Amino acid sequence: MRYKSMMHILALAAAGSAFLPSALGQWLWIDKDGRKVFSDRAPPISILQKDILKQPGSKATGFDAPVAPLETEPAPAMRAAAPVQSGFATLQLSGRDTELESRKKQAADLEMAQKQAEAKKLVSAKADNCERARKGYASLLSGVRISVANAKGEREFMDDAARLSESRRLRAIADSDCLNNPTWSPAALP
Repeated sequence: MRYKSMMHILALAAAGSAFLPSALGQWLWIDKDGRKVFSDRAPPISILQKDILKQPGSKATGFDAPVAPLETEPAPAMRAAAPVQSGFATLQLSGRDTELESRKKQAADLEMAQKQAEAKKLVSAKADNCERARKGYASLLSGVRISVANAKGEREFMDDAARLSESRRLRAIADSDCLNNPTWSPAALP
């Protein structure tokens, strides 16, 4: 009984070893020295098509079954770069994750929209500052008495020094915020 089970194991091992090279290498060819070479990579360019015994997707069932010769032999570089046809569905791996790319694009679009909204807000604030500075500067130049509220909330009129200081401040604001405003020109303010 022990002898039979041992023989059975040996028979299975021998049968399994016969298929081991084909499982490890998908290519089988005869090199320039006449030896059989098993590999998982395509043979070198120097190997002719007639010396390739097995390749991925070929119908050969054993190691000695040759691949049907081609009618016209392709250039060696073309043979190595030619796509391999097999009975199995081939996976199209592009190295790209489309879901990740779409998320990145959405994040970039959102960031761009936020930057544009901030830019619009800044332009609007500058236009508002420009308009207020222009009106205040024009009021100061008109000669009309201008009053301001002091810290106690009492009304005080501006003297000439306060008017000059305030006109310089408003002119500086107008110069900085009105530069890109199409309705303002530097000549508009005296």
